[in-house]
This record gives sequence, C-alpha cells and structure tokens, in this order.
Amino acid sequence: MLYSLLYNLHDWFSPLNVFRYITFRTSLAVLTALLFSLLLGPWIIGRMKKFSMTQQIRDDGPKTHINKAGTPTMGGVLIILCILFSIFLWGDLKNMYVWVMIISLAGFGLIGFLDDYLKIIRKNHKGLRVLSKFSNQIVLALLIGIFLYMNPKDPYADILSVPFFKKWLFDLSLFYIPFSAIVIVGSSNAVNLTDGIDGLAIGLVAIAVLATGVLVYISGHKGLAQYLQVLYLPGTGELTVICGAIFGASLGFLWYNSYPADIFMGDVGSLGLGGSLGTLAVITKHEIVLAVVGGIFVIETISVMLQVVSFKLTGKRVFKMAPIHHHFELKGWPEPKVIVRFWIIGMMLALLSLATLKVR
Repeated sequence: MLYSLLYNLHDWFSPLNVFRYITFRTSLAVLTALLFSLLLGPWIIGRMKKFSMTQQIRDDGPKTHINKAGTPTMGGVLIILCILFSIFLWGDLKNMYVWVMIISLAGFGLIGFLDDYLKIIRKNHKGLRVLSKFSNQIVLALLIGIFLYMNPKDPYADILSVPFFKKWLFDLSLFYIPFSAIVIVGSSNAVNLTDGIDGLAIGLVAIAVLATGVLVYISGHKGLAQYLQVLYLPGTGELTVICGAIFGASLGFLWYNSYPADIFMGDVGSLGLGGSLGTLAVITKHEIVLAVVGGIFVIETISVMLQVVSFKLTGKRVFKMAPIHHHFELKGWPEPKVIVRFWIIGMMLALLSLATLKVR
C-alpha cells in the first residue's frame, strides 16, 4: 500500500522513482519486518505469559529440556504478523503471486494456530487430529496447485525443472497439481519437525529463504534468467520482497528464540513458514532445489520416517531419538553445538543450491 502511494508520486518528486526497484523494496521489507518483530516481541511474550500460553515438555524428551517448561509459545503469530505487515507496506499488491504467498502463509499458519490453540489453551495435548490436520493442509496445497496450474500467464505451469541440466524440463501435465501439493505440504511439515530446539528451525528458515530469494529474483529478471539459463517467469521477481520480509521476521524472532529461548514459534510459525517455502519453490519451479537448500529439513523428516518404520518392523530404533537433532543431544552434544553445526550445514547446502545457477 505504501509502495503504491509513494511510487505514484514519483512524477512530482523524482527520487520516489527508487520504489520501482525490487531490490530497494526488498531491503525495506527486511528492515521493516526485523524492527517490527524486535519492538513487538517483548509485548507478545508478556501477553503469552499472562494468559499461560506456554510450552508443555514431552516426558520422553531429552532431560535437558525439562527447564524449558513454561516458556511462551505460539510465537509464530509474531512472525506472520511482521511478514504480512512488511508485505502490505512494500509489496506490489496487484501481483497475483504476492496474494498466493499471503494465502499460503496465512492459511498454513491458521492450521498451525488451531493445533496450538487446542494443545495449549484447550489443554488437548494431541491438538488437531492427525487426519484433520493433514487433510486441511492437503486441501489448501491442492487449491494453490490448481490455481498455479491454470495460470495463463505462466508458460511453464506444468513443467518440472531439474537443476544442473538446462534442457531437463519434464511436462507433468495434470500430475503437477498433486506434485505441487506434496512439495508444499512436505515442506510445511519438515520445518515443523525441525522446530525442536531453540533457534534451530528459524535459523535454517532464514538461511533457506535468503538463498531462495536470490533464485526468485533471478527467475523474475529476464536478463539474468537468460544469462544463467534458468526459466524466466514474468512477475515472480516481486516475490523477492516477500523473501526479504520472511528473512527480516526470522532474524527478529531469532533474537528472542535463540538459546536459551524466551519464546517458541509453535506450529503456527513452523507450518506457516514451511508452507511458504514450499509455495515459493512451486511458483518459481525450484522444487528440486528446495530439497537442497532445505536439506536439513529433509534429513530431519527422513530420520523420523526411518525411526518409525524401523521400530514397527523390527522393534528397534535407528536413532536414540527422532528427529535427528535429539539424537545428537542424547549423544552428549550441548544444545547450542547442535544448533550451530546444523546451521553451518544449512549454509553449505544453501551455497550448493546457488551453485546450480552456473552449472547448467
């Protein structure tokens, strides 16, 4: 809104022409979301303490987590509010991809909010029923997939692009709709599974969205896309502003979520952010690259799947505890060491994802 107002005045005051540049508005989106989260954070934490919106710790979890009981949760509300506020200020609301991202963030965030509400406020420790939770996610993801598939402005609506190979483009036809839903729902739940220790998930989200922002900007820039031989997708460059808003809000939340955490994001944050990352990948045809840039999320998810399958088939566990970050905690790694080492791996994977731009 503020972007449209200021840019429309550039004929009378030429310096306002700077608002036409996506990179400038992305910088403003980062700063706005970051500062807003830093300023609003203490108030949110105080409100959640007052209304007893605090974390319940699993009895079978690492013993070092017992002292986390009573920490405010549902901090994802802060993250989503900051992102949306920044988008409405600096994003081009005439761009349909911006609204797809807003719906994805708010929709998956709402599903997480309902789950947190039942667990924390209504004292229903199971939260939403598994079937209800996943069915809502799948329906939302399918609606997003159908909309993008039917988009007449996207010449690659049903195309799967394979990184490292510039000519490997697969036409999935109608199968692209369920495929996109799998990517979005999988991404949402992968971030949710990773959110188990202070600052781990939000730090990895910040790393992933920073690398994704570079890919998104290039995909929406005709000259850069042609030079680097990636798919040029008109209109998607505006999503760089959203990446900036997510990055800024993530950094701001990390200020309070870093070890020892003052607040946890809860499912409202992890499902919302994960769904947003998946939707970004689907819109910009970087679904496979998402598995690289979010490699830690993938590993965390696979560790849970292996643990469940192994225990059901053999009665034995592959890891001391899943997701895998708990395995390393039980092996004796201090929590901050697990967090930082996973961040380092996340940075390496982010750089590898950016390397796919030149190796084509």
